[in-house]
Amino acid sequence: MPLPPALEGRLAIPAVAAPMFLVSGPDLVVEACRAGVLGTFPALNQRSSEGYAAWLTEIESRLQALPRHAPYGVNLIVHNTNQRLAADLDLTVKHKVPVVITSLGAVRGLVDRVHGYGGLVFHDVINLRHARKAAEAGVDGLILVCAGAGGHAGTLSPLAFIPEVRRLFSGTILLSGCISSGDQIAASLALGADLAYLGTRFIATRESLAEDGFKTMICQSQAADIVYTDFVSGVHGSFLRPSIAAAGLDPDNLPSKKDIDFGKELDPEHRKKKAWKNIWSAGQGVGSIDDVPSTAALCARLKAEYAAALDRLAARRTALA
Repeated sequence: MPLPPALEGRLAIPAVAAPMFLVSGPDLVVEACRAGVLGTFPALNQRSSEGYAAWLTEIESRLQALPRHAPYGVNLIVHNTNQRLAADLDLTVKHKVPVVITSLGAVRGLVDRVHGYGGLVFHDVINLRHARKAAEAGVDGLILVCAGAGGHAGTLSPLAFIPEVRRLFSGTILLSGCISSGDQIAASLALGADLAYLGTRFIATRESLAEDGFKTMICQSQAADIVYTDFVSGVHGSFLRPSIAAAGLDPDNLPSKKDIDFGKELDPEHRKKKAWKNIWSAGQGVGSIDDVPSTAALCARLKAEYAAALDRLAARRTALA
């Protein structure tokens, strides 16, 4: 389907810089938006609601000074262990954040509040059951987190997942999973998605908050170095094998974690005590990443690659006509 009116004509390429825990901050968001890519960050990347409000104010001020920019968005964790949700949602509504990305819960009341000021709600899903519930909650878009994605990833192939979701949902579809280049952004659209959702590629940028060792590890890793486990957060996700081994753990024999508690994850003292505090998340697309450019340079590269991919496809179609 076409993009929502609020995004039409606002993006240089059909791409979103995904919100990444402890990685996405104001610099990455603003530089992505400056380049015409929808920049986002998790509200929980700030340790308090007051800090979250300060980031919103900073981002808005910096974007307002630009002659042209893409919209920005925030990620809210909709889970009962996130004790900040109510306060952060109030701030989101107060600031009229253009795009809200929800995770671990699709709630009609939240969607209605964002719609009340004209905002969009995109919800990430890993299976058809979650997609159906989010569609019933009235979200504007579904982020299909497919096999190989970083963060809390799913296991479905996009070739299977996209057409199944399209049968029940007429809104915007965003595709997540191993997207690191403009060619892959074009491929996402060819598969039926409306927007590509890039995470890991933006970790290895100068503006990301990731440690230098994290960025270096991404550049040195391949798809086989990604481990899919629920050990770290209680929700299955993709993590870098070398970082697991560096924490003194066996990547092939990690126990399952039964509880989910995002409240504890916000506590700096709790994180300091965790033996696995430096286990880093990334997707299988790491094999395509070998440098750490500025966000501006990366976005320029993605635009050029995307345009070249479309030209190649057009030429191929002409040759076959």
